[in-house]
Amino acid sequence: MSLRDLPAMGRFLAEPDIAAFSALYGSTVVKAAVDGVLREARAGATRADAPRDVPPFVDLLAAARQELARVELDALVEVLNGTGILLHTNLGRAPLARSALAAMASVSGGYSNLEFDIAAGTRGSRYARVTTLLRETTGAADALVVNNCAAAVLLILDTFGKGREVVVSRNQLIEIGGGFRLPDVLARSGATLVEVGATNKVYLRDFERALTPNTALLLRSHTSNYRIEGFTADVSAAELAALGKRAGIPTVEDLGGGALVDLSRYGLPHERTVREAVADGIDLVAFSGDKLLGGPQCGIVVGASAAIARLRANPLLRALRVDKATLAALAATLRLYLAEDDLEEIPFYAMLAVPAADLRARANGVVTGVRETSGQGEIGVVETQAYAGGGSAPLATVPSYGVAIRHPQIAASALAARLRSSPPRAIGRVAAGDVLLDLRAIPAARDGDLVDAVARALSP
Repeated sequence: MSLRDLPAMGRFLAEPDIAAFSALYGSTVVKAAVDGVLREARAGATRADAPRDVPPFVDLLAAARQELARVELDALVEVLNGTGILLHTNLGRAPLARSALAAMASVSGGYSNLEFDIAAGTRGSRYARVTTLLRETTGAADALVVNNCAAAVLLILDTFGKGREVVVSRNQLIEIGGGFRLPDVLARSGATLVEVGATNKVYLRDFERALTPNTALLLRSHTSNYRIEGFTADVSAAELAALGKRAGIPTVEDLGGGALVDLSRYGLPHERTVREAVADGIDLVAFSGDKLLGGPQCGIVVGASAAIARLRANPLLRALRVDKATLAALAATLRLYLAEDDLEEIPFYAMLAVPAADLRARANGVVTGVRETSGQGEIGVVETQAYAGGGSAPLATVPSYGVAIRHPQIAASALAARLRSSPPRAIGRVAAGDVLLDLRAIPAARDGDLVDAVARALSP
């Protein structure tokens, strides 16, 4: 084909699958992708050293589809979480309850009383929208919400610790996801870190000896992604809180996951709850909204009224505040805790509550569906262990079931890539030459989509 045979833009846009991308991303994005393919073909046909023929339309169309698929993957897309990690940080952590999604839509499609006191007809506080709910669910006197838990800790340190000393047990100098370390956060806030104790043993007297007139805070951090076992000793929260009260120094606990209920009811080890931290006398407790709480991404601080008031007065709060959609979703999620019979409307707890036998039956159904649809490769039911994830309860597992797939001509890594390649996209894990897809984090209503994804991956 010669340069005069190069197809016009309109011919591409008339193709149904290309038109579908226009509906998703707009004609400007689609035209730019197609134009890039046409420019490359034109440049190849006019090369001075070795001109090439213009590729046939079918090849140009395939190149345009590939470029648009790359554009799609640069955007946020839905995936099926077959990893067995319920609160998967890389996959968006906690799915939201239907009532939380509805609340977000309700306040986001128009106007709301975000910072307006309807009764008084004057300006109000956005934080008042969730303060009462947080008091009721945690037992704290007051509360504040910022954009994530790291921001909550930073705000506390900036408010109380700048230019002063913060005492922390050496075995709690954590590093969280993305390489962020507590010592670095302390340094950024302008506070001076004072480490006490040894890695495996810390005593109350270590804290007592570290106190100086320049001590601003006594800080505890939840060891969310590791455990120290064996020849150990530690200082309880109640002991640290009592010391803080005797010395007139505020105590802070970075609780991380934000459990509001006892996880042992779902067969997991007991995880320290926010209410327990408050009851121990800790002045300020920081935790996440999108981990064990099962709500939107945010950081929550609850505690003594005077301490929360100081946080509210810090100008840094304006840079850390959350929007109306986050507040609406958080409030809706907290209401489900107050009506305890509704707790399993929160997807995280609904996943935990599914009996393993039900997952096994679903896995059998997926195997049958794939065999009827594909007839390629191998698929079978496997017993697995699912994890809470999200930096919470790191060693806790819950029995689960899933499917294992393999293909004699396709490596497991390539098979996993096929599962991710196009909707419905399924994310699994590779083990012993198989691709494993755990069903605990996949809603039963999506089993048909999972069958489609697996059948497509196993097809030639």
